[in-house]
Amino acid sequence: MAGYRRQLYRDDAVVLRVQKLGESDRIITLLSRRHGRLRAVARGVRRITSKFGARLEPFGHVDLQLAGDPKGQQGSSLHTVSQVEGIDLYGKRLLGDYPRYTAASAVCETAERLTPVEREPSLRLFQLTLGALRVLAGGEHAATLVLDAYLLRGMALAGWAPALVGCAVCGTPGRHRAFSVPAGGAVCRDCRPPGAAHPAPATLDLMTALTSGDWRVADAAESGVRRECSGLVAAHLQWHLERALRSLPLVDRGGPAAGAVGTPAGGVGPAAAGVDRE
Repeated sequence: MAGYRRQLYRDDAVVLRVQKLGESDRIITLLSRRHGRLRAVARGVRRITSKFGARLEPFGHVDLQLAGDPKGQQGSSLHTVSQVEGIDLYGKRLLGDYPRYTAASAVCETAERLTPVEREPSLRLFQLTLGALRVLAGGEHAATLVLDAYLLRGMALAGWAPALVGCAVCGTPGRHRAFSVPAGGAVCRDCRPPGAAHPAPATLDLMTALTSGDWRVADAAESGVRRECSGLVAAHLQWHLERALRSLPLVDRGGPAAGAVGTPAGGVGPAAAGVDRE
């Protein structure tokens, strides 16, 4: 637009992803507190002389000044980073820990996928994402538990929470033994579709604990229960996203090597969870 001058505004954000642009620039994908998901060009950050290149790495919590229209009504959808200060650069604490680094990668990829519309505020998802990265960096709980708690709560924000207490189809109360992703979670004997999974009762207890934040129960879960939980959570998420997350097969879950894309190592894949898109 002729005569349009880009306005400046500030926000704090989590760095979700970075991409190379030209010889010295990067495109930074951000999840901001007040403006939702944004993409911004950081010019010259790949040069050795860059003043703030190290602050714009994945997983960092940063305070930025951006040039562009925060509502996206004028000019390019790509904003420009003009200033940045690091609030807490969690990436530095995650680089040397493969399980936590890959879990953080899955958190950030999920956050991006759960915000399909740019500049649409999502404060609760921002807070959830920031909290997950903070806990991963602090090492307070096992990385896979933190990731699964994040995925379950993220799905709840999106309206995709799996039914865990009560049948997902008819609503009959109680703890049911079968679990079907297409049906929406735990299902009773009468509503159980063919191919539904039959997880251990402790697995559904772990999913409930991660959803509610009961870390006493979650931390005490056995490794086999954790892997089964991770498989169900991943299958449920990817069913609703309608596409596999690239980072999930890389997450170290303490089991054998991952199989097909979208099936966490040692976990329950989409087929075993009652998923059949054919």
